[in-house]
Amino acid sequence: MFKSLLIANRGEIAVRIIRTARRMGLRTIAVYSDADANALHVAEADEAYRIGPEPAAESYLRADAILDACARSGAEAVHPGYGFLSENAGFADACEKAGLTFVGPTPDAIRAMGLKDAAKALMEKAGVPVVPGYHGDSQEADFLAGQAEAIGYPVLIKAVAGGGGKGMRLVDDPADFAKALASAQREAGAAFGDERVLVEKYVARPRHIEIQVFADGKGQAVSLYERDCSLQRRHQKVIEEAPAPGMPPDMRKAMGEAAVAAAKAIGYRGAGTVEFIADASDGLRPDGFWFMEMNTRLQVEHPVTEAITGLDLVEWQLRVAAGEALPLTQDEIPLKGHAVEVRLYAEDPAKSFFPSTGKLLRLRMPGDIAHIRTDMGVREGDEVTMFYDPMIGKIIAHGETRDAALRRLKGFLTRMEVAGPKTNLGFLVATVGHDAFLKGDIDTGFIDRHIADLVPASDLSARVLALGAAAHLLLREAAIRRAQSETAEPHSPWAAADAWGLGGPRSETLKFNARGEAVALTVTPQGEGWRISGASENDILVSATLGDDSFLRATVDGVRISAACVARGKGHILIHEGIATEFEVADPLDVDVVSDGEAGALKAPMPGKIVQVLAEAGARVRRGAALIVMEAMKMEQTLVAGADSIVAAVHAAPGDQVEAGAVLVSFDEASD
Repeated sequence: MFKSLLIANRGEIAVRIIRTARRMGLRTIAVYSDADANALHVAEADEAYRIGPEPAAESYLRADAILDACARSGAEAVHPGYGFLSENAGFADACEKAGLTFVGPTPDAIRAMGLKDAAKALMEKAGVPVVPGYHGDSQEADFLAGQAEAIGYPVLIKAVAGGGGKGMRLVDDPADFAKALASAQREAGAAFGDERVLVEKYVARPRHIEIQVFADGKGQAVSLYERDCSLQRRHQKVIEEAPAPGMPPDMRKAMGEAAVAAAKAIGYRGAGTVEFIADASDGLRPDGFWFMEMNTRLQVEHPVTEAITGLDLVEWQLRVAAGEALPLTQDEIPLKGHAVEVRLYAEDPAKSFFPSTGKLLRLRMPGDIAHIRTDMGVREGDEVTMFYDPMIGKIIAHGETRDAALRRLKGFLTRMEVAGPKTNLGFLVATVGHDAFLKGDIDTGFIDRHIADLVPASDLSARVLALGAAAHLLLREAAIRRAQSETAEPHSPWAAADAWGLGGPRSETLKFNARGEAVALTVTPQGEGWRISGASENDILVSATLGDDSFLRATVDGVRISAACVARGKGHILIHEGIATEFEVADPLDVDVVSDGEAGALKAPMPGKIVQVLAEAGARVRRGAALIVMEAMKMEQTLVAGADSIVAAVHAAPGDQVEAGAVLVSFDEASD
């Protein structure tokens, strides 16, 4: 066994690898970009080495910089994690040539599975079922459109290299094929340096089910059972679970055998995941699944497999890389209970899951729920930047049954406190509690089908409004008391923080902007609290205290409720049952009160790179028309017109790097 390990990655996966390596007695070495100088994975490692500036292309994707860090640190082995260089055969080659142990498959195995078209041809020879489609070399747009017609719509365009939903487009209508193809090729080229795509038949009611395999490179391979990753948005996984709901034993056996055959066909070594698409139209069955791709690395969702088997897959990776045999045979691998994982992202579900950036003002988790695991890559106070994937971390629940695991998971999520960037926490709470999900009625179209339930247009309840008003009043009182303690006359009645007024208590109107809505609440002191009007048809009686821990303990119409409170700018963020609501105090002197659309401009929602400009000066555009395509946090985002308008000017060009709020397109003031 080697004695030192360099982790060529960042975030939660780097932290997770470091912790197992440390438990095994290895010296752990981290690498970091300028954006990650103070990151959690850097703090966790024994040593850390700078490898470049913020952009991934100039740091985590630079094999030469990582190999230089290996030489400087005296590392004996390299673990690539997932993403970045984890499936780069050239990097694996370079590690071996430098005398380093690469914790992963051989370069030849990575090459064999790295290109989806070649991999599918190889799987067909090995007897593994594959999805009908075109996997050839021709990339002419007209030719691919003809292949799509022959396959039959709907079709899926997929990048030949890479994965993670990048370079993937679903096309239902032949008229949309050319545009979808161009977008998929651009995104694939930007993400993987390879614009080639393949075209496949889209299964109408697909389940994404994958098999975790492990092999020793000497002909021995085992299956560690399946994971269901069907809940996705923008072709990226959000919730994963193991085992797959409704999985018949004969299908589990057939899929496991097919996955092991795939691993053996390429002389595989280490951890790998064979992804299949299953047709759920008539329930899961042994003849209703097809090979999609093999990921030659550890997956983001590996913790659910660890939960149901009781095994540490990173430890297995390290032992196999060191030349040891597989720790268990197929018959010895247990399958215990059920596990569900959710991915906590910095993104705004209300804006089509658009990535969000900013400082994590609060990141706290309950510590009293058994069988819950958290894999976090950041801490409270850390910054979520535009340079990398916006995942904050993962929460994994295990239980004797699926119902037990989901109850624990929902209980944990509703008591989490996350504030700063927008997150999908409320969306996750709604999803794991949705009736259809609880019944196991899932497929890859689940989120789109139930989006109105999972991301309601407005869910500002009277209770949340009342808590928000109480939090504002208590924060204001605390600020007055701080000022009072600093005044030269602390006992002056003018320095008092109470609600006393000549002629008795008086009402005041609090005006906020909350979740895009203008809110006006009338507050009147009553007893130890307030009477609040405007939150619902009836007045609400509220009393509350705010502790030093910024935790609000309130009684709302006789019901005791708790919520976290974080001051921010002119207002505060209230976190109740896992959902963060920002209450921004409306400024009566602020004249810029119109929306971007009303102000006649389309602005960049976050920092990013302009990929394509579809707008032209003088053109009439309809509401919803695509105007700008920008790339942010590794994904393409299409910005559309908010109303029927006339384009006055375009202020961006392809290749431009823009900041959040930059005006990209301005509209004629006379536009309707």
